[in-house]
Amino acid sequence: MKWLLTRLLAGLAAVAVVVVGAGALLAHQFSGEPAPWASSQGADAAWVGSWEDTGALARVLGTGGVDTVYVYAGDIDSEGAVERVEDTGALLSWLEEEYPDVRALAWLRHVESGSSLVRDRLDEEAREALAPAVAEVAADGFTGVHLEIRPVTVNDPSVPRLVSMVREELGEGPVLSVRSHHVELVPGGRVPSFVMEREEKYWSQGYLARVTEHADEVVLPGVGAGMPGDALYGGFVVRQVTEAVTALRGREDVVVRFGLPTYGGGEWAPKDSEESLVTALAAVRLGVTKAEPPEGMTVGVAFYLGDEATERDVAAYTAGWLSPGA
Repeated sequence: MKWLLTRLLAGLAAVAVVVVGAGALLAHQFSGEPAPWASSQGADAAWVGSWEDTGALARVLGTGGVDTVYVYAGDIDSEGAVERVEDTGALLSWLEEEYPDVRALAWLRHVESGSSLVRDRLDEEAREALAPAVAEVAADGFTGVHLEIRPVTVNDPSVPRLVSMVREELGEGPVLSVRSHHVELVPGGRVPSFVMEREEKYWSQGYLARVTEHADEVVLPGVGAGMPGDALYGGFVVRQVTEAVTALRGREDVVVRFGLPTYGGGEWAPKDSEESLVTALAAVRLGVTKAEPPEGMTVGVAFYLGDEATERDVAAYTAGWLSPGA
């Protein structure tokens, strides 16, 4: 028994050393100085979950840095039907009147629990029903569509096929945006998370490229990282930028955005998060500096959520991204 206990303690100690070492390497990513050019390109975005009070959203759009909003327009069920959110037309009319240069994409969500490892997230019948339904929603006053489907296991073929089908239904004019999962920090790094949580938190670089092959825009979440403290969260975001840019480097004219934690409650993301908007902005700038995106790639950020952003959030965005160092 003493021998077994000794072996167990030695194993736990080895795991602890690996975890501490990985944490130190991740925190080290959040170091250095960003390049002066690593700042806004005027192509940022904001998710919009509610429009009863447009005050917060007006503060965000009033900065002039946001040219796209993802308007919560409906939920997708497992059979591919879309349950529309009522009265999106009111927000579209407000945008057209107050911010005519801001594009509105229909944000459609399919959020489940569990893995799609042994069962496609959306089967063939669901995809055949959903693709034209998405195009129909997009045509209802929107500039395009923003798809959020999660969780999706790496190598689940249903989502790349769906995105291709939606692209065909939309045609080349409307914008097709896809929200991805986080990108694994190192190759194979998604596996321990998958084993522990029984669902996919990370995508590989290859799967990210595969899912978004036919998309115009890609958005990586800046929330739910599960990293305690600014150093680890900052290092995590830096890696998200460098890994995503690497995965999509071969794409021409693609827009890649990274989410900013500006939600106020637990409806959209974890309630007890330590994720900081200031840290996220600094980390995106560092990541862009290290990744050096190709000329045809546009990099931006996205408020999550724009309608819940505070004056302090907007001030941090202005100082840390629109005009850093001013």
